[in-house]
Amino acid sequence: MKKYVVVSCPIDTYSGYGARARDLVKALIKARPDFEVRILSQRWGNTRFGYLKDHNENDLQSRIIPNLTSKPDVWIQHTVPNEFQPVGKFNIGVTAGMETTLVHATWIQGMNRMDTNIVSSNHSKEVFLNSTFTEKDKQGQEIGKIKMEKPIEVLFEGVNLDVYKKVESKLDFSEMKDKFAFLFVGHWLQGEHGQDRKNVSYLIKTFLETFKNKMHKPALILKVQRANSSFIDQELMLKKIEEIKQTVKGALPNIYLLHGEMTDGEVNELYNHPKVKAMVSFTKGEGFGRPLLEFTTTGKPVIASGWSGHLDFLDSDKSFLVGGKLENVHRSAVIKDMILAESQWFQADDKQVAAAWTEIHKNYDKWLKKSIKQRDKTRKHYTLDNMSDKLKELLDAQDLPEMIDLKLPDLNLPTLG
Repeated sequence: MKKYVVVSCPIDTYSGYGARARDLVKALIKARPDFEVRILSQRWGNTRFGYLKDHNENDLQSRIIPNLTSKPDVWIQHTVPNEFQPVGKFNIGVTAGMETTLVHATWIQGMNRMDTNIVSSNHSKEVFLNSTFTEKDKQGQEIGKIKMEKPIEVLFEGVNLDVYKKVESKLDFSEMKDKFAFLFVGHWLQGEHGQDRKNVSYLIKTFLETFKNKMHKPALILKVQRANSSFIDQELMLKKIEEIKQTVKGALPNIYLLHGEMTDGEVNELYNHPKVKAMVSFTKGEGFGRPLLEFTTTGKPVIASGWSGHLDFLDSDKSFLVGGKLENVHRSAVIKDMILAESQWFQADDKQVAAAWTEIHKNYDKWLKKSIKQRDKTRKHYTLDNMSDKLKELLDAQDLPEMIDLKLPDLNLPTLG
């Protein structure tokens, strides 16, 4: 008899958590064939549903159930930790983790409700372990500490090499005359200029400042949106880009906006397009940094901040990691119960950022040789199969409930007749 396992997650959404959820379930199915895996499909903010149908994920669709009808042997809940609820005989909380230096107390309390927890990176694990709070009663008297009491394991996000591989791109960039383009992929999140978590506005500004008035200018492609793929969101992105351009004087390099949803195959074609030469991210913090990992499969250079979750797979001798310092989260980027005002995150050093832009553009062939080693590391250690093997190892180490196979005794009843 198979263990009844239910995974509650945003599996059908176009979101980072949705992508992580799909990988998690696929890895689980492969790792433990003795599990009967079913899925409770959840929302993720304002991101749209429909990924499974759009990508013909028929097996995952067939496993979705409308609600719980019995207590699962294993309950896996993939969401933010303050929403964790133990409803199974054994309960596992899965989250991407945290992009700053501190998590909210309710996140720790949520993880402590589960039997064990899984995060995407060593950075996230360390933040949870280092976050402690004083618990007080209604009179303000200290009654204890809120800190991690339940186990935390690290399960990286594995890249699917059946999707992310070398292909001939069919994307039409014929109107783009530039032959060398940097690429950024991500959401443009809340925050004043230079304060949004992905640091998109800072990335644009430093790109323009570095290459203005140059005879040979690269281009910048932004695969970016804020909340959704609507026309209104697209217009907002164009407006924000134009506002930044107005602050830089001189002959400016070209910036192109790619807005809207793309299939995984189309994203891979974008990564492999001959005009796309490198990926860049001056992020203030990542729980893992999935697009960076995906892009390494091309063997093209990556420029990234030298802090947080993506350092699990990016190496300084294979990618251009930019130094900087930790600084307080700006009030405009604070999100209630998530991004805390008293926490810190990374700010890249201006001089090192300018040097990174220039170095990759000027000495591209040198960095191409380095990035091929980064590609080989990804293919060897950070695939979906590797993720499945690691998940099996984690589950095998857990004290999961035993299945009892009840057998009726042989009563040797006499035959009537």
